[in-house]
Amino acid sequence: MDGQSALRLVWIYPDLLSTYGDRGNMLVLARRAQLRGIGVEIAQVNSDQRIPADGDIYLLGGGEDLPQILAARRMHSDGGLTQAVARGAVVFAVCAGYQIIGTEFGGVDGEPVPGLGLIDLRSERGERRGVGEVIADVDPQLGVERLTGFENHQGVTHRGPGVQPLATVVTGVGNGDGTEGAYAGHILCTYMHGPALVRNPSLADLLLRWVTGVQLPAIDPHQEELVLNLRRERLTPASA
Repeated sequence: MDGQSALRLVWIYPDLLSTYGDRGNMLVLARRAQLRGIGVEIAQVNSDQRIPADGDIYLLGGGEDLPQILAARRMHSDGGLTQAVARGAVVFAVCAGYQIIGTEFGGVDGEPVPGLGLIDLRSERGERRGVGEVIADVDPQLGVERLTGFENHQGVTHRGPGVQPLATVVTGVGNGDGTEGAYAGHILCTYMHGPALVRNPSLADLLLRWVTGVQLPAIDPHQEELVLNLRRERLTPASA
């Protein structure tokens, strides 16, 4: 993103990867940018369309096994997201999208399916399904408040060298090893729905800071009353 252009958000394959309202991640990013006077352009790219390589933030959501496999194959042959990452674009990937951008993930019967290899992590099918609320404390280096969301997955994710866990689990399953999500460079991943960026506005602001390169001004609390009430409601059990 430069000083003369609008923020370009690319929502990848909403026809395949859009469970549990993950489209809300795109909407909240656009809203929080606009409240700060940043222009926004949105591209919703279905699986029969080319992924533009000139976006600023790319978003991937959750999906069932077969759509996930189809999405991974089409993204691999398309190449647009890989080109965008190579030039430094930001990626926010949730659940199935999280697994797709790694090196491999478990297919319908647990067989390994090649991912895009955009981040050094591998996912497989675990023995138990993670379902329910998640609360997690974020890596302090990111400057993000405690996370709240919900998960519904059976994936277990292993990070390679250079990939950091996004957060430490307080409640929930996450990656299966006491951590939740992952990040490396300008790629950030999570198993959390909610949508994640609606429940966690400071995480949305982190992505916007990565793109703009500046500290963003605060948003009027009156504009955030609903989400702040939701956060208090979801986080209260952890602090009680």
